[in-house]
Amino acid sequence: MIDLSYAQYIIAAFGLICLWGLESWLPFMKGRRRRLRHASRNLTLGLINALVIAVLAAPLVGLVANWAERSGVGLLHSLGLSAVVSTILALLLLDGWMYIWHWANHRWPLLWCFHRVHHSDPELDATSAVRFHTVEILISSALRLALIPLLGISLWQLLLYDVLLLPVIQFHHSNVRFPERWDRWLRVLIASPAMHRVHHSRIRVETDSNYASIFSFWDRLGRTFRRRIDLENICYGLANYDGEEWQRLTWLLQSPFIAPTLEGPPPRPDPAVAKHH
Repeated sequence: MIDLSYAQYIIAAFGLICLWGLESWLPFMKGRRRRLRHASRNLTLGLINALVIAVLAAPLVGLVANWAERSGVGLLHSLGLSAVVSTILALLLLDGWMYIWHWANHRWPLLWCFHRVHHSDPELDATSAVRFHTVEILISSALRLALIPLLGISLWQLLLYDVLLLPVIQFHHSNVRFPERWDRWLRVLIASPAMHRVHHSRIRVETDSNYASIFSFWDRLGRTFRRRIDLENICYGLANYDGEEWQRLTWLLQSPFIAPTLEGPPPRPDPAVAKHH
């Protein structure tokens, strides 16, 4: 069996290198400076999270997944499906869960305090895909401990999903100029760059849309799909976090606990004013 626990890191590194080159050659937003400083902050935070997961979360997830598989508990184990069908359903269920989890991070004030570290990035690129607060990562990992036995997902299926997830989120966060005619076809099935750029808009009604991680149809089913034609005019980041101090690694880690903190998501503007078709 392929060791997917190592494959996901190899694929992530390879994807990052390729996208960094494409962002230099075919940038969507041009004229960006200090790319290395921006990338170093995001990647350092991503590395911290990877180490925390490896030490604290991965061993527990492995134990729970192996126990669930041996015991035959969970939805997928009870259905008696073939390995192929079971794996396809596992990937869909995991991606559906990611949609719900992402939606919850925007709706619940306490979760938003940590998730906004991701949205406070003013220069979206491939490194933004790993810019998440460590507490958010730990909460997500803890919830997986309940999700795995409930759904009957094997460790191999979970690792396979993560292997697929990483390059997709790197791509739709990237600052690569991806032709609209290609994006139009891609977003029929997959969360595309055009979709996710809308999600990182400062306009709250746009931020609260396009939650999909891999499969775009979750947003259509959940009625959270939103398009915007003038993508070049999107302003990324959060208004209260424009200062350079909020972009330093120490402040990225502390910002959920420092004012402005527990006020929750900012007020929502009138959708009739903010909506773009």
